[in-house]
Amino acid sequence: MLHRFRTAMVRPGREQLNGTVEVDETFVGGVKPGKRGRGAAGKALVVVAVEILSPKGFGRCRLRIIPNAQALTLRSVLLECVEPGSIVVTDGFKSYTPATMEGYRHHPVTVALSGDPAHASLPGVHRVASLLKRWLLGTHQGAVEVDHLQGYLDEFAFRFNRRRSEFRGLLFRRLLEQAVQLGPVTYRSLVVNPTPKYKKPKPPTDHRVGPPSLAITPERLRPWRNHNR
Repeated sequence: MLHRFRTAMVRPGREQLNGTVEVDETFVGGVKPGKRGRGAAGKALVVVAVEILSPKGFGRCRLRIIPNAQALTLRSVLLECVEPGSIVVTDGFKSYTPATMEGYRHHPVTVALSGDPAHASLPGVHRVASLLKRWLLGTHQGAVEVDHLQGYLDEFAFRFNRRRSEFRGLLFRRLLEQAVQLGPVTYRSLVVNPTPKYKKPKPPTDHRVGPPSLAITPERLRPWRNHNR
């Protein structure tokens, strides 16, 4: 049921992020040995986009799992989540230049050359990424599998975007309204790796007949019936 409600937390036709939007990637997963950074293995790569409000503060956020950090992948996420004409603030990663080529005003910030730490140059995405990881470790005890991570990202965005809501009952009502408007969600559509259904083995086609030596006459089968005769 929780996965069904997480599906309903994504409202169809919802408004895209606009204004000034920070975009960056983060890795979600346990500590694993090996290469660090964008080439790390065994973790999920997540794009984080956050509206930056002036003079300070954050607006709404969007989170998406992506297979890689190539320009075409980042471009598809921007077209889905960020309204064209917005100011997109990123780090100096080269894939963002072609990803924001058309329809966006790109403001890259080279963290290494700025002299400021990453959380100071891009405060929005780092704040959201930090809250997300603390929420996964605290509320869910880190027991979130990568196969179902997108559902938890949608839940976090739903909660974060409504953090200033003063009426919690109305927030629950909105979720129920979206759940009613949502189409049927089957169990197998929510389970990424379902267990195959059990198939009853077919009975043998050839009928086994016992040898004549094992043939039993009715008298021998139930001798008590002829006891009083």
